[in-house]
Amino acid sequence: MRKRLEGNGLQATGSLRLTALAQQEREALSLLLGRTLTGTAVTVRLDQLDARLRASSAASGLVQTLNALGPPLVDRRAARTRAQARRDHVWSSFAAALEASPLASAPWSHQWLESLRRAGLPKGVEPEAAVRTLHQAVHVLTLVLSPDTARPGRGRGELAAETTGTAHGLDDGAWLTRLVLRGIAFAHGTELSEDAAGRRALWRLAGVTPDEVSSTVLSYGLRPQGDSWQEQALRERTVHGAEAHLTLRDLRRTTLSMPPSTLVHICENPRVVEAAADTMCTKPLVCTSGNASTAVLTLLDTLAAAGCSFRYHGDFDWPGLTLANRIITRYDARPWRMSADDYERLVAHTKAQGVPQLALSGAPVAACWDPDLAHAMTALNVGLHEEATLDLLVKDLA
Repeated sequence: MRKRLEGNGLQATGSLRLTALAQQEREALSLLLGRTLTGTAVTVRLDQLDARLRASSAASGLVQTLNALGPPLVDRRAARTRAQARRDHVWSSFAAALEASPLASAPWSHQWLESLRRAGLPKGVEPEAAVRTLHQAVHVLTLVLSPDTARPGRGRGELAAETTGTAHGLDDGAWLTRLVLRGIAFAHGTELSEDAAGRRALWRLAGVTPDEVSSTVLSYGLRPQGDSWQEQALRERTVHGAEAHLTLRDLRRTTLSMPPSTLVHICENPRVVEAAADTMCTKPLVCTSGNASTAVLTLLDTLAAAGCSFRYHGDFDWPGLTLANRIITRYDARPWRMSADDYERLVAHTKAQGVPQLALSGAPVAACWDPDLAHAMTALNVGLHEEATLDLLVKDLA
């Protein structure tokens, strides 16, 4: 009855079919309905039951009775109507804000509005918060796309502080950021990119400078052939056995024209770079520092475009194999001391040295370059970080 009433606007209409009634249940229901029931099944009309309850000494209808017996009934039909009205208000308010802005005359603005309406609100975003965020998106796009307010070179943090009150208001992952980037993509007739490099490109299309200095990639031994001061600086650091932390800003300003067919080694842990620099190794090395960031991928993309080839080494554990699969697949890199035989020899060597054995954790991961590696790791159940094979890696880099 609760379900029926909550679904039809708390109206005592319709009927319920009760089956398999026991004798005691039949007697109680007979008294409640004021008629003798003899079968094990009965159809109860809710309007008749409601009338019986109102005429009883309790003088309470079906809705009042159920409210007294349990949690208050919820008019779900009315709740749905109210929720729909709130959603309608979100989009009508958004349309009004867009219409009142300088963006109203741009054909792409209406395409943007319709695409957002079709996508709907993200889960968990309340209508009131949605209205505020959508209005902020109109404000941001007005500032960066309207000829009267556009100012090339405006920083993303500066723009966020101006429009949201916090420098992090337009950080990656925020719904407001996705709204704005979708608008920029519509305005310039391009696709909305899902990767970090594509998002930065969209910001630059709108004259906004994304943060390109906080994320860096650690490298060593790069000897580009160009005459720019950046390339000269990299060669100079290599001569003196010094590592280099390159920002996205650095990578955007130089082409890094490497000697033809340069072999670049890639490692996962910064300790390998430190050891290579300490021993004045000569071969170029790039460190992913764990999961490869946008800066790491940008450098590797640049080197790949320059004709470099790659060899990769990482940790012998399941996360390490996951990272290795990504790099080796993306850059057609060769494994670097990452075979099943390499693993088994290293496990035997560390055991002989009395090194405490670290058990593997997590689900096994197949290595795309050696199907036997995952089997060997599962059988021996020993995880090994790059530091365990540091001497061999440095020897290869010498």
